Amino acid sequence: QVHLVESGGGLVQAGGSLRLSCAASGPPFILMGWWRQAPGKEREYVSGISWSVDSVYYHDSVEGRFTISKDVAKNEMYLQMTDLKPADTAVYYCAARTSIAAGDFDSWGQGTQVTVSS
Repeated sequence: QVHLVESGGGLVQAGGSLRLSCAASGPPFILMGWWRQAPGKEREYVSGISWSVDSVYYHDSVEGRFTISKDVAKNEMYLQMTDLKPADTAVYYCAARTSIAAGDFDSWGQGTQVTVSS
């Protein structure tokens, strides 16, 4: 599995910004993404980025506010979050998919807490 380490979470007021980072090491991967899970809710796929081509995905709830990016040379992924809302409060997880055969994301980070106060 890919070893993933997130950083950049914290407490911010509504309307503020945060930037999450995810550093990857280990086997190669084809896709990285950000997921989040709020208390009492299911885990939600927030954004994803292909590692070999310029293809990104955003959940409708973050489209236009969040920007995903990557640094292939550093094996790092980022999530710039702006205009944050209390509904964005969750633990954010970095994830990677190592191959098409894997079928889904198969490596996960430990998570970083994002708290947005109203």
